Amino acid sequence: MLLRLRVSEVAQEKKIGMAKLSRLSDISYKTVQKIFRNPYHDASVSTINRIARVLEVPATDLLEDVPQDQVPEKYRLPPIIGR
Repeated sequence: MLLRLRVSEVAQEKKIGMAKLSRLSDISYKTVQKIFRNPYHDASVSTINRIARVLEVPATDLLEDVPQDQVPEKYRLPPIIGR
């Protein structure tokens, strides 16, 4: 399983764009842009919590478990050696 960030979808539902989300959450525009473009971006818990607060949703609403075989190839993690 891999965690997928649902920030882009939730922000669109709330009609909040990247610039506004960046400003209101006090997160750099570049970071917000990375999260929107790559839903598998390695965001910190602090970042997720700040975004959730701005979007007025529980942080867990921004996370989705995705089976590894459903993750697009470019976002897949390399296999763990020794397993």
